Parts: sequence; structure tokens; C-alpha cells
Amino acid sequence: MPIWGMVLGGYPRSRYVRHTLRDEERGEVRVGEPVKAIMLGASTVIGAQVSAGLRFISDGMLDWHDIFRPFAEAWRNVAVDGLLRYFDNNFFYRIPVFLDEPEPTRPVLSPRVRLFKELVEPGDLKVVVPGPVTFARLSDNKSGMDIYELAERIAFALEVEVREAVNAGARVVQVDEPFLADVDATRDDAVLAAELAGRFSKLGATTILAVYFNMPEPSVYEAMLDAKVDYIAVDVIDAPERASRIISSKGYGGHKPVLGLIDARRVMDDRLGYITDIASKLALDAEEVGITTSAWLDLIPYRYSLRKTILVGRAVELVAERMSQPVISHWG
Repeated sequence: MPIWGMVLGGYPRSRYVRHTLRDEERGEVRVGEPVKAIMLGASTVIGAQVSAGLRFISDGMLDWHDIFRPFAEAWRNVAVDGLLRYFDNNFFYRIPVFLDEPEPTRPVLSPRVRLFKELVEPGDLKVVVPGPVTFARLSDNKSGMDIYELAERIAFALEVEVREAVNAGARVVQVDEPFLADVDATRDDAVLAAELAGRFSKLGATTILAVYFNMPEPSVYEAMLDAKVDYIAVDVIDAPERASRIISSKGYGGHKPVLGLIDARRVMDDRLGYITDIASKLALDAEEVGITTSAWLDLIPYRYSLRKTILVGRAVELVAERMSQPVISHWG
């Protein structure tokens, strides 16, 4: 049962990157400076993950304002509207507005894969897409389609994106469905999310279905286990006792689990001994176990995000030591 680690998604911007992008909006920056800032910033967060021995590497998505906007701005028949709070976090996103079926007009993922894939060695580059159900549920639907039909159309547009990203060199695709952890999520939402996530597994990359900001309700969790993906990632540390009860009862549905044990919403160092205890209990009979953050790291200040990256790597080492299992890392 090998143990390994990854960071779930994006990173916050460093002061240099933040100020450069702010100055760009004001028209006060030299041509090419924003691209330089993004490249330097991405190199830092990629280096932090590689140095921590993490297996799947994110480029940090430092130029993304939120997970939806890059796609909304690149698709025909989709616009962006005002700000809305993203679940219960101190984080806001611009609401996508679907006027009709989304049609990709320019690639979002494949150019960045070509830009960053050489930097992640010896790790595997991971791209992240918003799950179709979460995308549909958190948007303003003026398309005339019902929410489930819209989610299917979004999935089709994302398939185009992911196929090009995999052809460009992406090795891992993470499909984020945090809506499934919301109190309003239903079993039908989970059934559709599982079905649509499975489409990405046919495109030639390792696939992860990720749910965070809480542990889903038991019926929702059970339904999402039908997804034909390689890994299921869930947020354990926000409600560890509840998560443990649900996982112990339902298992992982034959998937390899990725446990969100490093708290991405608080700056304090995590209690690694406590995390090790939880991971050991939840390993069950899994083929392998991944350890990750409870959400994207862009919810905390930059310097703490780098610290949390180190803690993911350290947690992997401690869990593997406790369980007398090997570590999948780049150090041999």
C-alpha cells in the first residue's frame, strides 16, 4: 500500500505576482512583465511541490481569478457577471452566465501544459477542471436547458479542453465537484457528477474526482463512488469523525483514496501525529493512499501555502512510517 502526496489545486499569488497583475489592470506595467511574473511565481510553487516529493504537480493556476472564469471567458454563449461568495469561504468568484450551449473558442489548458510540463519533472503534471455539476449549479442558467442538461453540455466542452491538454502532455486530470459537499446537493447531483467525471477517464490520463469544503452526505458519497475514475479525493480534516464514519461504512467503491488531511483554510501547522492516526484508520484495504490538502491553498496567504506544501510531504513520510509502507516519491 504505497503512500504519496499532492496539493489539491491552486496557490495564492506572491506579493510580486499580485502587484504585477494589479499594475497590469491599471495600465502601469511594461509589456511582457505579467507573463514573466506568472512564470516566476509558477516556478516557485512547482519547485515547492517537487522538493516536497509530491507525486502529482499543479502549476498553481496563479493567473486564474477563480476556477470558472478561464473557461467562461473562452467559451461562446457564456458571459461573466458580478461577484458571489464561494461556498462558506472568504473567497469570491464571478458568476458564469450561460446564454446557450457553451462552445469552446480557444484552448485554456493545453497552452499552459506546454508551458509548464518541463518544470514538473520528475513529477506528473496535473490539470484541474471545474466539475460539470458544480459549474452548472454555481452559474446563472439563462440557456433554457435544465440544470442537468446544462451540466452535460459543460462536460462536452470540458472534454475538448482535457483531450487537448492530455495530447499536450498532461498526465493527470482532476475534476473538482465541491458542490457535492454542499447541504443542497442531492443524490441525483452525485449520480450525474459520477457519470460525467467518468468521461474524462477515456482520454488517456489518470483521473481524480475531488470533493472538498466538507464531507458529502452518506447518500451523496455513495452515489459518487460509481464514478469510473482512478481516484476519489475527499475532505476529511474539516469533519474527521463524520468523514471516518461515512468512509468506514461505505468504503471507497474500489477506488484509490486521496485523503484531504492538511487543512488548507487555516494557517496553523497541522497536528501531524493526529493526521497519521486518521490516515492509518482510513487506509482500510486500499491499493494505495494519497494525502492532500482539504481544499485549494489559495484560501490562505502565500507563505503559509508553501509551508502547507512541506507539511503534505512530511505527513506522507510519517503515515508511511507508521504503516510500514513504501512512499511514492522522487527520492527513490
